[in-house]
Amino acid sequence: MFDVCGVTTDGAAWLASAGPYPRSTLALWEERPDAPVVLPCGSVFDVVNVPAIFGRRMLDRLWEEGPGSGPVAVFRGRMLLFAAPGTAQRLPSLLSWEEWGRAVPPPLCHGTGDAVTVPAPVGPPAPTRPDARWLVAPDTRHPWLPGPEILLWAAVRAARASVRISIFPPADQDAKVYDVSRRR
Repeated sequence: MFDVCGVTTDGAAWLASAGPYPRSTLALWEERPDAPVVLPCGSVFDVVNVPAIFGRRMLDRLWEEGPGSGPVAVFRGRMLLFAAPGTAQRLPSLLSWEEWGRAVPPPLCHGTGDAVTVPAPVGPPAPTRPDARWLVAPDTRHPWLPGPEILLWAAVRAARASVRISIFPPADQDAKVYDVSRRR
């Protein structure tokens, strides 16, 4: 039924199970498979919402050095990493405890009581709708979802890769510098 952009029938059923009326959501997608929907977080999944570039770095770390990721979508310049329920509550405190505040852009964590717009199971090709699409589409009724510790690990690794570390102290910005190359 769906599988054009990777979302399978089982993946759509998993997404729909997050809402209060899963059969209605599936019926809507049967009629309009290109319709995004708003789904509640907290029971089936949480969502960690980060800037797209930083999210891409996290995703690279998850797939190259780690266990992989759960479903991942891009929506309006942000990356939505679907995570295990409870992640939204725990991840910010773990990031704070690790003291990576300035190196890691603060994620928007959506959990119990929140809702997110998820891309449609089937949509126009990416060039015509780059603002909402699946990067890693849900394809099973029980996808693996990373927890807060795994996403913390990916965020810290992504931050380390983007921060230059030097053994030399930073230059004094208020120092007076004189050009002595023209002296005789």
